Amino acid sequence: QVRLVESGGGLVQAGGSLRLSCAVSGSFSRLNTMGWYRQAPGKQRELVADITSSGSTNYASSVEGRFTISRDNARNTVFLQMNSLKPEDTAVYYCRLRIPHMGEDYWGQGTQVTVSS
Repeated sequence: QVRLVESGGGLVQAGGSLRLSCAVSGSFSRLNTMGWYRQAPGKQRELVADITSSGSTNYASSVEGRFTISRDNARNTVFLQMNSLKPEDTAVYYCRLRIPHMGEDYWGQGTQVTVSS
């Protein structure tokens, strides 16, 4: 059974930084894409950033230059370094593991990030 556990959320002032981590356990293909999504109250869940198993990254335009996604394949962990945080970054952040060639898709339970002005 694949399980994703996020950590690192919290309350921070505008301009501050947070680092999210997502540890994945269980059995799954090494060919995968891991990503971070977020959902603010009253809004749809949106992609923040994702990274393939080969290291290719993709960012939402709203976070490019401020956030950095990385992964440690040996530890099955993905990170999201968030700098220069803005109040509009406030949301629940979710970790996602996608394995398209096997039709598998897994989500974490989410971690709250709140940025105060």
